[in-house]
Amino acid sequence: MATLETEALNHHHRNSSPDRHKTIEEKSERDKRIEEWLPITSKRNAKWWYSAFHNVTAMVGAGVLGLPHAMSQLGWGPGVTILVLSWIITLYTLWQMVEMHEMVPGKRFDRYHELGQHAFGKKLGLYIVVPQQLVVEVATNIVYMVTGGTSLKKFHDSVCPSCKNIKLTYFIMIFASVHFVLSHLPDFNSISGVSLAAAVMSFRYKLFIFLLSKITLTN
Repeated sequence: MATLETEALNHHHRNSSPDRHKTIEEKSERDKRIEEWLPITSKRNAKWWYSAFHNVTAMVGAGVLGLPHAMSQLGWGPGVTILVLSWIITLYTLWQMVEMHEMVPGKRFDRYHELGQHAFGKKLGLYIVVPQQLVVEVATNIVYMVTGGTSLKKFHDSVCPSCKNIKLTYFIMIFASVHFVLSHLPDFNSISGVSLAAAVMSFRYKLFIFLLSKITLTN
């Protein structure tokens, strides 16, 4: 009786094993195609200076515009304290992201929701991470479009003060249309030139503010 059961089990495993391996191979191929299609994992041949451009643009570009006003409102003591705390928190979170990127052998966590799923489970991780991502992305896009449109309008009014007045809405739409075009580029490597230009502009803006403050203090 035991022999018959053993033979039946072996026969079942022999028949089901190829199907199971085929399913696993099909799943891995599907995952591979998805990874190759997604922008963040489609190419892994970026250089370290690409990352430097992107980080400078993301962290310095927007923040530096509001830094003078924030410092003037807070004062030197609280302003420098908040600035140092912000730097420490940013550095610590970046270190955490680097450490967690490959904390599981053989797997890379390239997206925030993947880390959330690993920490909280497949469903709960999505419920915790994705809403926060959407809020940040939508709010950031709105702020950037309004700020960019306002800057374009100020530039237009400064260059051509006698021209017909154009509503701010149209400048926001112009800026948003540029965003729309850039969003269709395949990956981050494609906008490395844009990030480089933005990083250079950020440093030039900081240098300009520094020199202007020195001239003001001297006078």
